[in-house]
Amino acid sequence: MAYSKAQHFEDRDVMAARYAKALSHPARIAILRLLNKQSSCYCGDLVNDLPIAQATVSQHLKELKDAGLIDGEITPPKVRYCINRENFEQARLYFKDLFM
Repeated sequence: MAYSKAQHFEDRDVMAARYAKALSHPARIAILRLLNKQSSCYCGDLVNDLPIAQATVSQHLKELKDAGLIDGEITPPKVRYCINRENFEQARLYFKDLFM
């Protein structure tokens, strides 16, 4: 069984790594750029703007949501996504601090 040593690092470094992992695919960067331009968006709208299948968009949305960078609100039969502004700003500050 794998053993995580994440508890041996500062919380901010663990969170920065979590955000970095979520940002490690160009489709996820594109999704965040699209969501950042508007207050919210449905998955189908994102599919229309991206050159990937709906199932793939959904997988990328799940990764971003699991990392806390976006939120999803269920409005049957759809899910509306938006940027989690607090975590998005936190990620921005972590990366700004890292690259200074």
